[in-house]
Amino acid sequence: MQHDDVDSLRRSSAAWRLLRADTAPLVLSFLGTLFVEDNVRAIPESELVARLDDHLWAVDGRSARASGAEPRYPRAPQAYVDHWAHPDQGWLRAWYPPSSGEPHYDATPAVEQAVRWVASLRGRGFVGTESRLNTVFELLRQLAVGTQTDPAERLRELEDRRAAIDEEIAQVRAGRVAVLDAAAQRDRYQQLTQTAAELLSDFREVEANFRSLDRELRERITGWDGAKGELLEEVVRSRTAIAESDQGRSFHAFYDFLLDRRRQEEFAALVDRVQSLDAIAPDVVRPAPGAPGPDVDAAATDAAAREQEHRRLRRVHYDWLDAGERTQATVRTLSEQLRRFLDDQVWLENRRVMDILRGVEARALAARDVRRGPGGPPGMAIDAVAPEVVLPTERPLFTPRPTARLDSDHVEAGDDDFEVDALYEQVHVDPERLARTVRATLTAPGGPGEVALADLLEAAPLEHGLAELVTYLSLEDPRFVVVHDDERTDEVRWEGEAPAGPVAEDGAPDPVVRVARLPRVTYARRTGAAGGGAPPALRDAVLDGSSATRPDEHHHDTAEPAREETP
Repeated sequence: MQHDDVDSLRRSSAAWRLLRADTAPLVLSFLGTLFVEDNVRAIPESELVARLDDHLWAVDGRSARASGAEPRYPRAPQAYVDHWAHPDQGWLRAWYPPSSGEPHYDATPAVEQAVRWVASLRGRGFVGTESRLNTVFELLRQLAVGTQTDPAERLRELEDRRAAIDEEIAQVRAGRVAVLDAAAQRDRYQQLTQTAAELLSDFREVEANFRSLDRELRERITGWDGAKGELLEEVVRSRTAIAESDQGRSFHAFYDFLLDRRRQEEFAALVDRVQSLDAIAPDVVRPAPGAPGPDVDAAATDAAAREQEHRRLRRVHYDWLDAGERTQATVRTLSEQLRRFLDDQVWLENRRVMDILRGVEARALAARDVRRGPGGPPGMAIDAVAPEVVLPTERPLFTPRPTARLDSDHVEAGDDDFEVDALYEQVHVDPERLARTVRATLTAPGGPGEVALADLLEAAPLEHGLAELVTYLSLEDPRFVVVHDDERTDEVRWEGEAPAGPVAEDGAPDPVVRVARLPRVTYARRTGAAGGGAPPALRDAVLDGSSATRPDEHHHDTAEPAREETP
């Protein structure tokens, strides 16, 4: 370790600043318990301040009030939180979650490092080395075998492992079972708990590294002066670099391992089995009723620490999952924020393009008033205002028409005993005859130039019933216009055939009066230009083809109620 490196860390490391601070015992005890031991990953500001207030009271508030002395930590809890989250300290990270107006806090990796270093200063009653030596040899073996590309060498290694396993099986069958002694069990359990705790604390550092990579990417985007395509390529390459980095691949592999339910159940079962061993189970201290309060001796304190360590190990895989999910959520949030950042950049570019287009339009309007010179107005002629793009893929494919095949080889004679009168009773309504009726009414001497359909049918009753009425509604003629008024209704009556049933004594069925209610329909004469000779009340309707309201007309009283109505 070089002198300059140590001096640089002393001036820039947040963990070093924490250890040198006057309030280091308060910071390490409070933040270490909350964020490291309890594994809290996000806490609102109000709850954090309330917990700190309780912690300050437990540390020196009660004793200071009893003795009348000034407390060691006289500042307000909110002031301590703001001081710890200040960039000059860097012990808390503050952020606003989506849809929340209250800041949330989490410990930085510097707090994890300081807590881990202070915890290592505590003396250990047992220091094991054998398990770590075995771990070193196992890691070396994995590196040597995992990077071997020679098939013969890989086969030789596998055969050696199989021979060792066969020999162990033979020893077990012979009744010689090698069992770890108590010291070896405690050695491996100590390394297990230490590695599990260090792995959990590494998640904050991994998350901080992801944020650092994202911050560097944003700085490159902000100062980018090249083409937009090159920028997008750089963004994609940088996001891929984050996922494909060493810690990115290691984290995703670890997270996939945690998501395996079978692995979780196996881990929980193994922890329960190990903690029930005789060499390790005595370390598990259960609190007895009436146990002493804060004034306990060192042995009881050490036992309580071991109990806390056992409890943490039993639920550490759930803490791993929670920490891994928060790291994944951080990566997703960073990706979403980066997308919005790029959208803002695109919006700024679009705004610049619109400013350029408005400048072109303003100059075009100014050039419009330039007097025509000998060579004509300024500018040039173009074939169209926009290019017409026709893609080959827009053309539909040829679809052959299906041909119907008639099978006339198996024609069977039908039954000729049926009524054919209905085929000869078809009604044909001549639209030209109805148009002539309308024209004759409109061109009558002294006529008003317009006539309602109901008034027209009173003078010329319907001969073919509903079919003729529908034909009146669909008339089109260049000499008059049809205006529909949906706000008023008219009734049209005509006599129709009686339905099948009893008849009168003379054998002739009584006619049935049918009634149809429909929006008012008016025919107006068209002379000269469109609507030029139409009555004033209908001139607007003649010009734009929309429905208009005629002046007030007289309503026709019905002579007798209809016996059957047709809506």
